[in-house]
Amino acid sequence: MSRPTSIHINLERLCENFRCARRLHGGSLLAVVKANAYGHGAVACARALAPQAEGFAVAILEEGVELRAAGITQPIVLLEGIFSAADLGQVRDQALTAVLHQPWQVQLLSELEVPPAGGFWLKFDSGMHRLGMNEPELRWAVDRLRRRFPGVTVTVMTHFAHADGVSPGVLDPALTLFRQAIHGLSVRTSLANSGAILGYPEARSDWGRPGLMLYGLDPASPGQPVRAGLRPVMSLRSRIMAERWIEKGESVGYGGLFQARRPARIGVIPCGYADGYPRTAPQGTWVGAGEDLVPLAGRVSMDMLTVDLTDAPRVTVGTEVELWGDQVPVSTLAHCCGTLAYELVCRVQRAARHTDD
Repeated sequence: MSRPTSIHINLERLCENFRCARRLHGGSLLAVVKANAYGHGAVACARALAPQAEGFAVAILEEGVELRAAGITQPIVLLEGIFSAADLGQVRDQALTAVLHQPWQVQLLSELEVPPAGGFWLKFDSGMHRLGMNEPELRWAVDRLRRRFPGVTVTVMTHFAHADGVSPGVLDPALTLFRQAIHGLSVRTSLANSGAILGYPEARSDWGRPGLMLYGLDPASPGQPVRAGLRPVMSLRSRIMAERWIEKGESVGYGGLFQARRPARIGVIPCGYADGYPRTAPQGTWVGAGEDLVPLAGRVSMDMLTVDLTDAPRVTVGTEVELWGDQVPVSTLAHCCGTLAYELVCRVQRAARHTDD
């Protein structure tokens, strides 16, 4: 029997979450599948969403090429754009759309013989101060591209600096800047990521960019109810591989961090930080075991972790466990570890992937 640790991806839920984004935002949607679809498998997710999504967004050229090789024909937007003129050949040959966020990129693309089939996407800096043009640069870029290619479609996008768990009014200053920057330009727009789709109706525009919410994750603070009925797409599962009793005062794992206050039954699970389960998970972190929840006991090691089964007599060797999923939301686990849910799902490495059809 092979090692029982596996990632389960529920593509039906992925499509349900996409339909939720559609109901909330309307218009056209770019399904964001960057970073291997947030660890969920970019090709499988894109193929599942292809009948519904008007387009896809990835971070870099290589991700776009992968989707084209997998048969994805919809527009694919490269959110990080191009890094040099050397990228242009593949961008053109693969019919990809590179976001232009610096004037030198606009200059380069304006020298093409024909415009990209999907027109041009320009990024405006509304306060994130990572990538994007200011208002004078944006207006110059739109004018230059329109003079070079009359009638070409131009889409202006931005990325909000405060879109996680959006509260009323928090995006107003950025939205005001954006509206001022595009005033009179007659362009299409793309504003709302998952947080804005879920919590800021004023940001809904021509193109929405649902990412995190597609995978059943809500950028709002952990502990709050997941909005709009989103359901998690990924679960990380394994089984109890061994158990043992230890006496009161005995310890478990590296450094003896867990010390038994009573005779304790310890279960061993073949999953650790090499698989993507966080090493920083504190003692007492819940793990689903059958119909029970059992607490983490001792430090997470590279390949294994241990749980206290003393109060869960139904759990024994072979019982299926859930490290995160329906029983243990990954956002709750991430909060316990001082990180974000999308860091955990993006970095799952060794666990064998399995897709629930």
